[in-house]
Amino acid sequence: MPPKDSFQGMTDLSRRLTGRLPAPLRERLHGLPPGRSALVGILVVLLIVALISGGEEEPAPDRPPAAPAADQQEPRLPRGAADAMDGMAVEDKVAQLFLFGFEGTDKDAEIFSRMRKMDLGGLVPTSRNYRSRNQLEGLTDEAAAVAKRAKHVPPWIMARQPGGEFSAFGDLPPEVPPAETESAAAAAKAASEAAKALLSVGVNGLLGPPLDVAPEEGGSLEGQAYSDLPEEVTEYTRATVEAYDRAKLFAAAEHFPGLGGASLSPEVGPASVGLTLEDLEERDLRPFRAAIDSGVPGIVVGNGVYASDDFLTPASISPSIVTGLLRDELGFDGVAIADDLSQPGVTATIPVPEAAVEAIKAGEDMVYISGREADQKDAYDAVLSAVEKDEIPIARIDDALSRVLTAKSDAGLLE
Repeated sequence: MPPKDSFQGMTDLSRRLTGRLPAPLRERLHGLPPGRSALVGILVVLLIVALISGGEEEPAPDRPPAAPAADQQEPRLPRGAADAMDGMAVEDKVAQLFLFGFEGTDKDAEIFSRMRKMDLGGLVPTSRNYRSRNQLEGLTDEAAAVAKRAKHVPPWIMARQPGGEFSAFGDLPPEVPPAETESAAAAAKAASEAAKALLSVGVNGLLGPPLDVAPEEGGSLEGQAYSDLPEEVTEYTRATVEAYDRAKLFAAAEHFPGLGGASLSPEVGPASVGLTLEDLEERDLRPFRAAIDSGVPGIVVGNGVYASDDFLTPASISPSIVTGLLRDELGFDGVAIADDLSQPGVTATIPVPEAAVEAIKAGEDMVYISGREADQKDAYDAVLSAVEKDEIPIARIDDALSRVLTAKSDAGLLE
């Protein structure tokens, strides 16, 4: 039996397909010798198949647009925060970003007449405003009532209460300062007791706990820092932050990025912290990372000056500290509070009103000014003026306000 021609089928197919070609091309193919004609016919087949397979693809079925990634979605405010922010005048938005200290111990205190006109973010009573638990409760009740009658947002009533002689209210817990606390477990218990006592008298926020790592010898924070070992301060951090969270008391850990290495207290003058960023990372930042991991809702940025700003700009008004380090590197998205801008550590280099503007520009959500009344009024006017001139974008104000109101909502103030 003669061998089968393996090209016979292909040749037949080529004849059928070439029959569909234009006449001039078909005639030229027929004029070729048989072998070459078959070969060209095969090439024609392959060309036609390639053209068919390379034709237009069927359109893909319609699909709904992909949802944006979670980190690209705009954050949604809690309903209470959104309602409070809706339609708020720019004057009130700016006022919500301030915490003021004040003179007086009862409802006749001057601050309340200002609160009737100003939608103030909050008050910070200190030992000068304190006589007893009942008196403090009357003071906080008046602050809440004034805001309610004026249809303002309920104010923060914040205090520093680390323990012992460093507390604003001497006869309220904790009984001893951090340095004298025996263990992290004891610190957690003391924090729980303090939260219960503070909430019972109308104090709804805390400027603390202090997370500074003490120097090995002495230092400006002697007695206020829990330990000179970062790992021990980290344990203290987790214990106290979680205790305040369980008690539903807003806590703003201080003094970022750490004042343990300060040459002196910012309450006295410029406080240089002679540590590199690498040193801070190994030592002072560890407790703050733990606090953020534990969900701390606020952080107080201290008034120390650091090498990253050539020992010139207090951390509380430094973009590299507030935005660069706290926000971008550590990933904190809670309420950032500039420590008392009335401290000599700030006023030695910049007036209070200018410092308030720089703090908001740097990324702070609130600024604390313990006094004087004139400085407080001028600081508010300076920030409002900067917004009206677009030196501070209104988007920056809204960003800060959304964090403040979200924290107030989480704390139950907007219910």
